[in-house]
Amino acid sequence: MNPDPAMTESADADVPNVRGMQIAHRVMLRDLDRTIGVTMAMADGGVDTTRRRVRALVRYLESMVDSIHHHHRAEDDILWPVIELRAGAHVDLTALTEDHEALVPKLDGLAVTVRQFGSSPSRRTAAVVAGRLVDVRNTLAEHIAEEERDTLPVIRRYLSVADWQDVESRIRKGATMSFELPRIAAAVSAQELRALKEDAGPVIDVMLFLVTPRYRRMEKAIWG
Repeated sequence: MNPDPAMTESADADVPNVRGMQIAHRVMLRDLDRTIGVTMAMADGGVDTTRRRVRALVRYLESMVDSIHHHHRAEDDILWPVIELRAGAHVDLTALTEDHEALVPKLDGLAVTVRQFGSSPSRRTAAVVAGRLVDVRNTLAEHIAEEERDTLPVIRRYLSVADWQDVESRIRKGATMSFELPRIAAAVSAQELRALKEDAGPVIDVMLFLVTPRYRRMEKAIWG
């Protein structure tokens, strides 16, 4: 079996390790897939629309939408300028920026339907949320595939390790780590989690200890 390039590339100390960006993309798509699943099940009547489940799902979806917005704003405001500075004419980020702009109204529309579902939970409003989630998922999956194909090789070739570490540090400062950390930990392999902990240092263990119980309660309320 071929090794995961996100794991093996860390052996080259002179090349930015983009593992965190790849994992962030994977976590977003995983979240969309499983929230589509539960909202469709609620719309079909296969999962009970209890007050506890609705409250937790609304909170989760709101955090997820905020997280995706943050990811794209961070790329536009932090990562893209560094890529343009280092790669210059070797890269054109126009299409990716336009994708971000196209996703804004889709995410905002999803947020509106989530609030409506929270105020009036029913099979009908669950179906509306599910439809919005499918639309966002389809658009985002195409965007991520394009970004990883076109941008990650540019980052590895033109950015220094210091450039990339600075980008990641600045992006983390604006993230809601109480949501992001346990969400990532729940989605990665044990090997990936160990590597992430090595990158971040011992503080990540302390933070996970503090924020994971609440996150797991929210997950349990939604997915059982």
